[in-house]
Formats: sequence, structure tokens, C-alpha cells
Amino acid sequence: MTDQEILDAVNVVMDEEVNPALASHGGGGNVTKVEHGVVFIELSGGCKGCPGARMTMKNGIESLLKERVPGVKEVIDDTVHM
Repeated sequence: MTDQEILDAVNVVMDEEVNPALASHGGGGNVTKVEHGVVFIELSGGCKGCPGARMTMKNGIESLLKERVPGVKEVIDDTVHM
């Protein structure tokens, strides 16, 4: 898959599965870019600065995206946590 195809597929999973789950905690996520199969996601709302954000990103979002979208190699947290 090309990075654009990965981005398109990831955005569908984000809209349908990831963001509804994050919204239940007052947060959200947005894909900022895809480079060579690496997906960069910026968290927002209640997820920004949350102590559990790292675990959510790796154990939740990354696992789901790797399962659903062929070509996803890794997910990087692109959030500036305060």
C-alpha cells in the first residue's frame, strides 16, 4: 500500500472505531501524516496530557490500526503533551 492508501484506510478506522472510543473519555485523535507506513497521530481534548496516553497509543490505537490496515508499521504519538 502507498502512504496515501494507508492514510485513507487509517482515517476510516479512526472515524469509525478509535475516535468514538476516545470521545467517551472526552478526547480524540487526528492523523497528522503517514511516512513509509509510520502513522503519526495527535491526540486532543481529554487525551492530551493524559497519563494513560502512551498506553492508549501503543496498546490500543497502534494494535487496532496494525490489525485493520495492512502496511501500518508503527504509530507515533505526535501530540505535544503538557
